[in-house]
Amino acid sequence: MEEIFSERYFTLIRYFGGISSFQNWTPPFEIRQSLFSNRCFTHDNPRSQRSFFLCHTQYFTFDNNKTEITSLALSFYSGLFAYNGWNYLNFIIEELKDPIKNLPRAIAISCTLVTIVYTLTNIAFYTTLSPLEVLKSEAVAVLYANRLFGVLAWTIPVFVAMSTFGAVNGVLLTSSRLFYAGACEGQMPEILTMIQISRLTPTPAVLCISLLSMLYLTVSDIYSLINYVGFATWLSIGVSVLCVPVLRYTKPDLVRPIRVNLVFPILYIIATLFVTTVPMVATPVETGIGCLMILTSIPVYGVFIAWKNKPKIFVNGVGKVTVLLQKLTMSVRAGAK
Repeated sequence: MEEIFSERYFTLIRYFGGISSFQNWTPPFEIRQSLFSNRCFTHDNPRSQRSFFLCHTQYFTFDNNKTEITSLALSFYSGLFAYNGWNYLNFIIEELKDPIKNLPRAIAISCTLVTIVYTLTNIAFYTTLSPLEVLKSEAVAVLYANRLFGVLAWTIPVFVAMSTFGAVNGVLLTSSRLFYAGACEGQMPEILTMIQISRLTPTPAVLCISLLSMLYLTVSDIYSLINYVGFATWLSIGVSVLCVPVLRYTKPDLVRPIRVNLVFPILYIIATLFVTTVPMVATPVETGIGCLMILTSIPVYGVFIAWKNKPKIFVNGVGKVTVLLQKLTMSVRAGAK
């Protein structure tokens, strides 16, 4: 599994460089691990410093780039995938101390820091590698390390694997809470509301997100996978952000501990419309698959939640499966004694 994730990471570098572990940078206490893997690429590498300060900037150019608006929109998916995780801290806000103060602070610090580190990483790459080498390479970071690090080039795959493992850990930690919260609101199967009796974690939800993640890894084309998930992700988040101006207008008296200026959600909605509507023309098949990924929730909701007059045999069957999973994961409902 670690080799798969490392391979996926190296492939993603072809588009945006840096490391795809922003998920575990959102909480401030997890920043150190990912920075550790980036230090090798930037200021801690004297040969990279020397290349930059000697003005080896001949590769800092936008020549021969694709300028079609469809290509630009699709490229956003890969770029945004690298920064994915900026919203994950919202999923565990119930477990965050003093969220009114710490949530905006954590997001602001992490977004700024990641942007700076990613930019420095790309600068380091292009002081040494040409755009053609970057496009042809399946592992840009390894090529960069082989060019500059010599016998220490093996450290880069190790650091990437460590950082990727941290990213996966962050995804499982945060995304599972989204399943748990949805189930507690009656929008997902009851088993996902259970928590492990000793660790007090939503183990069934963690296992669910893990199984879905492994299912996605069966797709061999990483670029298509990014387009599938990218469309579904940004469409879903865009609809969620749309609630901000709508509720601000329809429910002006609601208590808002964290009040956001409407300029930001409006700009985000405009950007979401761009990155979701344009790809419908450029890659209709991949966009359609992304829509199907969203629509798969309808039968689950319809069968397990909306269907009230279920046959007794169906209810008993679901109940037995739920009890079996509870025993296997040693989980109970939150608050149960």
